[in-house]
Amino acid sequence: GRLPLAPEADAELPQLVEQWLGRDKSMRFVAMDEMARRIVATVDNLPRAQAPSSLWPLLPVGGRMMTESTEAGLQISPGNAARYQDLVGFVTGIDPASALAVYKRIYPVLQRNYEALGYPGRQFNDRLVAVIDHLLKTPDIDKPLLLKLVLVQGEVASQRPWLRYEYATPELETLSTGQKILLRMGRANTQRVKTMLRAVRMEIAPPRP
Repeated sequence: GRLPLAPEADAELPQLVEQWLGRDKSMRFVAMDEMARRIVATVDNLPRAQAPSSLWPLLPVGGRMMTESTEAGLQISPGNAARYQDLVGFVTGIDPASALAVYKRIYPVLQRNYEALGYPGRQFNDRLVAVIDHLLKTPDIDKPLLLKLVLVQGEVASQRPWLRYEYATPELETLSTGQKILLRMGRANTQRVKTMLRAVRMEIAPPRP
């Protein structure tokens, strides 16, 4: 196996990832700048209420969330799941063993970036396993997701307020960013991602004998 990168080798990540995934997929799905910082910050933020999309390591899917009005109220349209199809296909198509090999090589860089977030002496891998466990607890919901529109005032009083969607049921609205993203993908996509997450967890946290 190839040797792990030096902890300061942030600049080597894009080339390594491109060699692993191929240029087309890397350019289409991966944010290539500040990759290590993006990975550790986003993993760390997914269980929280906010995970700024400006820091995501994967490029956001295009378009807006598709909604429809029904007798029950405003809901996420069944067609919305199609927006995530390509990204979910990309993520779930990655071979877990090859991902583990890349992860081990870049781990020193991820670890240094994670400690720099404010966690000296803590292992990024422990946080990753905890976050995967958190995402796997995302509720499995087999009915339409009802929404409500919320008026959000701009930070400056003169700014026009903007509208954002929230889940109409309080139990769903209090979920973390990561769990909300999984729900928004649609049930079939969520289940595919959860299967992938379980496989990744097996690789990075083998069960103790």
